[in-house]
Amino acid sequence: MLTLAQNRIGQTQVWLAVTGLFGAAFIGIELYEFAHLIHEGATPQRSAFLSSFFTLVGTHGLHVSFGIVWLVTLMVQVTQHGLIPENRRRLSCLSLFWHFLDVVWIGVFTFVYLMGVLR
Repeated sequence: MLTLAQNRIGQTQVWLAVTGLFGAAFIGIELYEFAHLIHEGATPQRSAFLSSFFTLVGTHGLHVSFGIVWLVTLMVQVTQHGLIPENRRRLSCLSLFWHFLDVVWIGVFTFVYLMGVLR
């Protein structure tokens, strides 16, 4: 958003790509964790906790995946049309969505992962 405000299309695209790569890495780690848990027999059918875990974390991951698709779509639109007012608004909405996912992840991580360690 900082480079967007400075009308720097190339830098904006670079930071969108970096954000997308971090999002894809997050999804990869999440899928690896799910595969490992299922391999160990910790499936959603085993307990209410695991059912809730897979649903909550999986829903967040699904939203991150949708965010990546949205991000790539905007990268294409910015490449084709530049930083026109419509793309600026779309990028602002994407930024709000992405940061909301960050805040939600802090809550999920705190209650699922950190609180789980304390029990």
